[in-house]
Amino acid sequence: MDTDVLVVGAGPVGLALACGLLQHGVSVRVIDRAALPSATSRANFVHARGSEVLDRLDALDGLPQESVRAMTITTYAGDRPMMRIRFGDPGLGTAAPPMVISQARVEARLRERLTALGARPEWGSGLVEARQDGTGVTAVLAGGASVRAGWMVGCDGTGSTVRKLARIGFPGVKVSERFLLVDGHLDGEPALDRSGTSGWVHADGMLGAMPMPGGLWRLIAYDAAFHDDKPGEEQIAERMRRILPARTGLSGLRLGEVTWASLFSVHRRLADAYRAGRVLLAGDAAHVHAPFGGQGMLTGLGDAENLAWKLALVVQGRAGDALLDTYEAERRPLATAVLRGSTAATKVNIAGGPLGRLLRDQVLLRVFNQAWIQRWTTYTTSQLWVSYRRGPLGGRRGAKPRPGDRVGDLACERPDGSPTRLHAELRGTWAVLGDDPGAESAFEAARRRLGDRVVRLRPAASAGGLALLIRPDGHLACKGGSTEVTRWLNGALG
Repeated sequence: MDTDVLVVGAGPVGLALACGLLQHGVSVRVIDRAALPSATSRANFVHARGSEVLDRLDALDGLPQESVRAMTITTYAGDRPMMRIRFGDPGLGTAAPPMVISQARVEARLRERLTALGARPEWGSGLVEARQDGTGVTAVLAGGASVRAGWMVGCDGTGSTVRKLARIGFPGVKVSERFLLVDGHLDGEPALDRSGTSGWVHADGMLGAMPMPGGLWRLIAYDAAFHDDKPGEEQIAERMRRILPARTGLSGLRLGEVTWASLFSVHRRLADAYRAGRVLLAGDAAHVHAPFGGQGMLTGLGDAENLAWKLALVVQGRAGDALLDTYEAERRPLATAVLRGSTAATKVNIAGGPLGRLLRDQVLLRVFNQAWIQRWTTYTTSQLWVSYRRGPLGGRRGAKPRPGDRVGDLACERPDGSPTRLHAELRGTWAVLGDDPGAESAFEAARRRLGDRVVRLRPAASAGGLALLIRPDGHLACKGGSTEVTRWLNGALG
């Protein structure tokens, strides 16, 4: 084998997966057909769950300080504010509150972490062919070179070559016509409030403006009337310049220098399977979302973390490959729920008929002004609610947290008494957390099956109760002592 795992795609999901695998001691190669890293991106929001994943990869440093805290969305009809949603810190011990930051900066930070772990993306290395057998995958790259890997993971986006070569179906539907997307500077008066996002409902389509780092603004507008088949960035920017004052009602507001412009349509697609033998999918290669709510990159980062520890155990011979089937069983239902929510948000935003506009402008906008709805929205979009208790590794009985539930970033102590945080210890490792007599036997049982990739922690404040075996992705595996831990590991790992 040239490498244990070949990751195809050096976007945020592929980079996160590669970092996770390297943390677990698995060799990785990352290839991408692009000549260079992208300096632009459609995704520009990282919710709390995404911050947790980056933190556990040791790739969060600096991003919160670079980000913009634009935590409100104010919706206008002309100059009349109709609704204001306030997002806040979910208050569940997260690594960082929601961040407005470019996907390109997230990728750059992940590349830095990948380099520190001993690997680099191989640019200009597109995948053209892949053949798998009982022991691995042979990948043929552009130019004729080949790579032999034990496993291959497609993190190569909506048009995934890996998915096509694996013959995995990708059914779905088109949800909307075109959106304009422009990053640039706004000039003139009145100046928009950079403490939050502003949006305008209009008969011709919605328009939104989100502050970005560096004094930039992200403008997005639904524009089904724009029929240019292959417009360049300048044509898109000019179109935005024309519709900006018309839809906002702010005649003095002008779009100045533009750093990037693009078009996109919203599609809803979900792969028929996340695995075909020794080939797996993650991120946009497995599911395509509408951009509203910032769920696409967030869901992909969760895919990467979930898959990394499972694939590592299989590669290292500590688990049978049936463990990989739990990846789809845990993550695909979440993608289905996210698709449902993002599709509904898209349809609300582009409502053009009288009934749709009435529902949006007179009913939903008023509902979302309620404080409890806004708290629910913050929690829902954060994905901190995600639980695998209904999956094959979970459990629905007993006191919370139940097997499969997320465990918060608790204050803990190492065996030598030094303070730490739970999630800071989950960097390619499992944890046994507890101060009862059974915790030590649980730790020894875990080490017998998982080797030295288990840490022993005590809660900073005595909590009582059973010891917790916590997965590397921050979810509870099981509770109890040696017997319970051994039973769970034998059942989960095979």
